[in-house]
This record gives sequence, structure tokens and C-alpha cells, in this order.
Amino acid sequence: MMNKLLFGILCTTGSVAVAQAQPAAISSPDGNLHVAVTIEAGVPMYSVTYRGMTMLENSPLGFVADTGDFGRNITFVSADSSKKERSFLQDRIKQSFINYKANELTVNLKNADGNSFDVVFCVSDNDVAFRYEIPRHNERGSIVIKQENTGFDFPEGTTTFLTSQSDPMIGWKRTKPSYEETYRADAPMSEPSQYGHGFTFPGLFHTAGDGWVLLSETDVDSRYCASHLSDADANGLYTIAFPMPEENNGNGSTSPGLALPAKTPWRTITVGDNLRPIVETTIPWALVEPRYESEHAYEYGRGTWSWIVWQDASMNYEDQIAFIDLAVSMGYEHTLVDAWWDKNVGRDRIEQLARYARSRNVDLFLWYSSSGYWNDIEQSPINIMDNPITRKREMKWLQKIGVKGIKVDFFGGDKQETMRLYEAILSDADDHGLMVIFHGCTLPRGWERMYPNYVGSEAVLASENLVFEQRFDDMEAFNACLHPFIRNTVGCMEFGGTFLNKRYNRTNDGGTIRRTSDAFQLATAILFQNPVQNFAITPNNLTDAPQAAIEFMKSVPTTWDETRFIDGYPGKYCVLARRHADKWYVVGINATAEPLKLELDLSILGFDAGDTAVSYEDNKEMQLLRKELQIKNPAKVSVTIYPNGGLTLIK
Repeated sequence: MMNKLLFGILCTTGSVAVAQAQPAAISSPDGNLHVAVTIEAGVPMYSVTYRGMTMLENSPLGFVADTGDFGRNITFVSADSSKKERSFLQDRIKQSFINYKANELTVNLKNADGNSFDVVFCVSDNDVAFRYEIPRHNERGSIVIKQENTGFDFPEGTTTFLTSQSDPMIGWKRTKPSYEETYRADAPMSEPSQYGHGFTFPGLFHTAGDGWVLLSETDVDSRYCASHLSDADANGLYTIAFPMPEENNGNGSTSPGLALPAKTPWRTITVGDNLRPIVETTIPWALVEPRYESEHAYEYGRGTWSWIVWQDASMNYEDQIAFIDLAVSMGYEHTLVDAWWDKNVGRDRIEQLARYARSRNVDLFLWYSSSGYWNDIEQSPINIMDNPITRKREMKWLQKIGVKGIKVDFFGGDKQETMRLYEAILSDADDHGLMVIFHGCTLPRGWERMYPNYVGSEAVLASENLVFEQRFDDMEAFNACLHPFIRNTVGCMEFGGTFLNKRYNRTNDGGTIRRTSDAFQLATAILFQNPVQNFAITPNNLTDAPQAAIEFMKSVPTTWDETRFIDGYPGKYCVLARRHADKWYVVGINATAEPLKLELDLSILGFDAGDTAVSYEDNKEMQLLRKELQIKNPAKVSVTIYPNGGLTLIK
């Protein structure tokens, strides 16, 4: 049951509130998760405990706006509580049915000027979400948020799993930041970010008391900027950081502007005494609403993609025909045609290519640069998606020739102006029945529910890097064992993986070397969640890859009804299960240096003694084996996953 609100006595001297008793508190429906709100020396604070463990110590709230300071000299006015329940179906994410139950606390506060604002907390069994709600102040109809004081103060001894916010306007053709930096696992909070700009969402933290905390944000659209975390101070306090002025070539404000009354994005805190709530959380979607209705029914699925292995040289008509034919052989739904198609294939022949694809029951996705003034990209098409007139004209043409989706690349920033561009592309694309993939981009923040035609974002150090540099192949397993706990748990991840080539070039005999096994690659097709999966298989794989691998890839789904965490530790190993309709896929990968012998409890998936599962695994020589496995005791299924290897059980 919801805890009663606890109200302390408010003591003030002039306009400055002195230290006071707890003005308000709220607990989760199961009573395990507790949020307390206090005001200390005029500063609003909150803390989070879970089953008696401190997850966040007193952490600051509030913001500074052009209308005044809403973080200091704050007084408590009132608090109200209510229950929040909602259920809905949602495709494109890790779970198809969301049943959200939470207790809600609205704390009304007032600044020294007498202007009020609310902090709204929603607390479910393993998640805290909060945001600011700001009314009109007298005649003011708008507000600019110059700075947020919002913070997250972790207990001493907490370790981190974070990736750095990049310098702006660096990297390939000055396209960063693009959420493609490396992670550090179990790093101390004192370890600074690589560039000195803090860390991107989401961030995973392991407290000294063996608690786990995942920080992120959701419900970010054109009405705010995307945010990230600062570096920690000496006390373990991280605060909300806004985009840097230099992002997007210096154009656009770093401070979000809002029409009043206004609501800021939800900041989310997922907690647990194990990793299951982290992997299974659905909080990014539970509190957001669709931004528009669509008249189109979008169909997701698998695709072929020449560029990832064959690179720019494959941007010609004949090679694209080959990859359409590969999609037919695999039973896939689409083919992605990447950069330079307008120059090397030509717009007229693209129409011809689209007709050929349709004749073979394959749909096309076409690549575009986001373009504009914020990078130096030459890969074309350019100067289309940044302008509403050219963008709408292009999308009308795409609809006419039967293209079903676009992939838009190279954004490089988190400013409110950039959020408007994301939203404008999505909205215009839906008008023309086009699905949208974003690449070289920011983290999706509830977008699978907000936008009906959104089907994925990269926002991770993805598969292209395996082709570019050997060091990324050497650390592939490590990175893959992070994503289900961090990046991919809060949003679709357009990774573009599952390589069956041993070498990453056209003839499978040169370039970078794959260190992981075939069984590992098959497992990642399930492990990485995105409703549209552009796999890295190539035409030669039909004859040079194990036939068992090809048959597996022909039947792999891309949408899921349920996701369950089984076992693992970030950066070391991961075992999880996903259900599509009535079929469970249990997958595991191993990034450690030793064979991993595990005893899995699959009774939670409904496995029974006597059931038969199909297993795809490695032998000691790291060759792919397909075999049938008889389940004797579903609570004690013994498996071995070799280093850089994988496992898939299907029932």
C-alpha cells in the first residue's frame, strides 16, 4: 500500500527555508521502493531506497530559468498523492503488453519570487520517474530553462558502466557527438569522462551494497533538448547537463524553451538488488503517449544490406540486385540501399530497382544524410532531409515508387533544434507511409511509442566499426555483453550485425578478422532488439556458411512479446530469453577468457521436464553445432558457453 504522506513543519527565515523535516514521501505499490523529498537550506532534495538499501542519497532538484531561480530559496507548499494505472499493447519493443502500476506524488514548491512549480514522481515496483511541471506565472506564457540542478548522488563505493559524451564537431566529417564512444566497466565514480563533458544516457551503476541503478530519460521531443550526465563530483553527485554550444556547428540554443504551462521530460531511475529489473524495465514507454495517429500499417522484419561488408563499392545496380535476391533466398522483407545510391545507381534506375524489388516481394529502405550546416558529409543524397520543402517533395516521390522506409544519418547533436528535426522527419515520413531508421544519432527516448513509424536508432558503437578496425573485433564480445543491460534496455538498437563471413571483405579472405563464433553471431540476432534488423549476411554465405546458421537466420523473428533476464554480468556474460508468439529463444554469450558452465533455471519460461529444445552452440573447436536437447529438469539446465562463443535454445 502507498505510504501516507509525511509532512514536516516548514520553518523559514525571510525567504530562505532552513533545514526541515521530511515534507513528503511515497513508496512503490509493493512497498520495496521508497522516495523521500526534503528541503535542506532552501534546496529541494530527493532520495531513493530499495529494500532498505540506499540507491541515491539526497540529490538536488530544481532549475534556473529566465524567469527566476527554481533551485534555491525554495519553500514547500503542499503534496498530493494518487494511483496511476495504465495498460496498452506496444509493438517494436522488448514486450508487447505493458501493464503499468505506480503511485504518484505531486510536490508543489514555491521560489523566492513566489512562483510555483511541481515535481511529479511516479514510483512503480522497480522504477522511479520524475519531471517538473511549470504553470503560467502571471502574464508569462513562455520560459527558457537555462540550467537544471537535477542530480543523482550515489553512495560511496558505487562503480559505473558509462560511455562518454564526445567533443562536438570532431570525428568523421565533424559529425560527433553521435553516441558511438566506448564503455568503461566497473569504473570508479572518480574516473573522469574521456572528453570532460560527462556521460551519455543511459548510465548503469553498481552500488557497494550490491544494488543496481539505471539512469535515463524519456518523453523527449521537439519541446525540449536531450540531456546527458555530468562528471561526478567528489561526493558522487552527477547532474543533468545540456548540449554543448558547439554542437550542430554552433547553431541553435543549448537552453530549451517551453510554452507555459509546461512539462519537462521524465528522468527515470530503475533499481534492483539484481539485474533483472534493469534488463526487463519498460519505464521508457510506460509514461509516454503517441504524438500522432497513423493511417498506415507498418510491417517490420529482416533485411539485407550490402554496404556493411561490401562497402561503398557495392553501391551499383547489379550488387543491389544481388542483395535483393539474397533477401528472397532468406525470406526477408526488405533490402537497405545505403549512401551514394543517387550518384552510382541514379534516381531513374532506383525506380527500376524498386520495381524489381516489389516484383520479388521485397521492400526497399533508402539512405539519406540529415545534411544541413552541421557537418561536412559528402555521402549523398544530401541537402534534402534538413529542409521541409525538399523533404516533403522527396518523400512524395519515395511513396510513389514504392519505397517503404528511409535511414537518415549524421545528426551530431542534442539541442532542441535537433530534436525538432528528428520529429519533423518522422512526422513527414508518416504522411507518406515511410518507416524511419536513424543512424549517427542520439538515443531514442520513448520514441517507439511516441512515433508510429519509428523503427530504430543506432546510438551505439555498432557493427560498422567491426569492419573498420580490428580492435573493435577484439572487444566485440565485451561490448555485446554490455548492450542488453544498458543501451538496448531503454530503446531499439539498430546494430546491423550477425556476420557469417570470417573476414570482413567482399571475398571473405581479407580485411578485419572476426573473433567470435557462428553461435555467438546467431545469439546476437536475438540478443540485440530492433524491429527492423539489417543483418550483415552476404550472398556468399549461402554456400560458405554452415547450413544450420543459414536456416536459423531464415526463421529468426525481430519483434517480441516478452523478455526475461536469466543470468549475467555486464561486460562478462549475458543470458536472456525472448518470446515471439508461443516460441521462446534463450540466448547466451561469453566475453570471459574461460568456458562458462552455467545451470539455468528455465522453469520461469514454462519449460517442463520432457520438453525438447533445439540448441545452436559451439563445440570445443568453436564450430557450430545444431542438436536437440531433452529437458530433464527445467530448473537446472546445464550449458557451456565458450569464450567469444554463444548459445541459443529454442522451444
